[in-house]
Amino acid sequence: MADSSFAQAQQRVVARHQARQAQAAAHLAAQRQRTQRLPYPLHQLASGWGAVTSREGTRPAFRVGQIDAELLDQEMLELLRGQVNDALKYFSGGHLADDWLPEISLALRAVLFKLTVWDHDATYGAALQNLRYSDARTRGPVLVPPSKWQKSLHGLVSVFGDYAWTKWEAWLLDDGDDYDQPNTRRRLLSRATSALSTAYSAAACASFLAFLLHGRYRTLLDRALRMRLAAPTSQVSRDVSFEYLNRQLVWHAMTEFLLFMLPLLGIHRWRRWLSRTWKKTTDMMHVGADENGKVAARGELAFLPERTCAICYQDQNSVATTETEVMAAASSGGVIGSADTDVTNPYEAMPCGCIYCFVCLATRLEREEGEGITCLRCGELVKECKPWNGDVVESTNRSSSSKTVAFSDELADDSNPDDPKV
Repeated sequence: MADSSFAQAQQRVVARHQARQAQAAAHLAAQRQRTQRLPYPLHQLASGWGAVTSREGTRPAFRVGQIDAELLDQEMLELLRGQVNDALKYFSGGHLADDWLPEISLALRAVLFKLTVWDHDATYGAALQNLRYSDARTRGPVLVPPSKWQKSLHGLVSVFGDYAWTKWEAWLLDDGDDYDQPNTRRRLLSRATSALSTAYSAAACASFLAFLLHGRYRTLLDRALRMRLAAPTSQVSRDVSFEYLNRQLVWHAMTEFLLFMLPLLGIHRWRRWLSRTWKKTTDMMHVGADENGKVAARGELAFLPERTCAICYQDQNSVATTETEVMAAASSGGVIGSADTDVTNPYEAMPCGCIYCFVCLATRLEREEGEGITCLRCGELVKECKPWNGDVVESTNRSSSSKTVAFSDELADDSNPDDPKV
């Protein structure tokens, strides 16, 4: 393009811009003339309505970025509050964080305000959106940072105002005795507080609607102090990044898929198989061979007496697991030989034949869902059980109907070998 053609194009652009400005000024002047013809109270309302609905000279910033900045600031405050609660949950029985929650929030808000708005004229969320606070009273192409008194009032209301309002509501709700009615003064203060809260909510809603229209003041506090969030440069990307949202969706989908697949894979079954295999391997490494060269099967509680249920002992005395510890516990009045660990309603494990309580053995087998358990006495795999056919010693005198139930080790020491065994 020749230089003359480019200059002519620039002139046409300037002419169209001037014509557009002249047309807007004429429209504004005609509107003012129409409003001035109205009676006294109405022309002021009409001019105010025109100022509200007009978009001339507003220069709105990115509305989505301003709202995202506020949400990011709230999320950061919640994360910091959660970390402080986790750090204080081991003090005073875990009630320290709940008792001092308003003070903790006050300290966190004060620190965040000092490190963000006071030092850098922008919160962390606003900085991520490339936005900074500026003084809206000054009009010009260059943004002017807010003054110290504006930031001081902003911090006083946003930090200490929230704390004072929380304590005020807590004082109104604290009636002392729950059975007594609150006094007249407190009831009046509660009504006034409720009315004030309703009025503030209505004003905040109207301010937010004006923000959606103009895009200047995000909150009611910013509107009162004439502080607005704006980009320090016009070269700002207005594209919304969905990278973190996509990442969250991917992780959520993977978590849902794992929660669906884990019950189908049978994690508990594989865990039992691995633990059983590891136990057999360790037993083979630590247990020696017998006279025939075969490895003797031996459970972890094989040293217990036959009258003691190994499952009951394991549940009640999980500390002592070796024979030395068991003998020490027995000499000091432990659970061996007591009514709490003796076999009750004996049942025989299949195929090893070890004796357990019926309730203990049936509960363990049902819990494993058909996979079987490892016998605590011999180390074999047990999947079934049956009633124990114990050694019953009958007297030689047939006229007597008395019977004695004894264990096989006690029968081996009996000096009368002529007694019949059933």
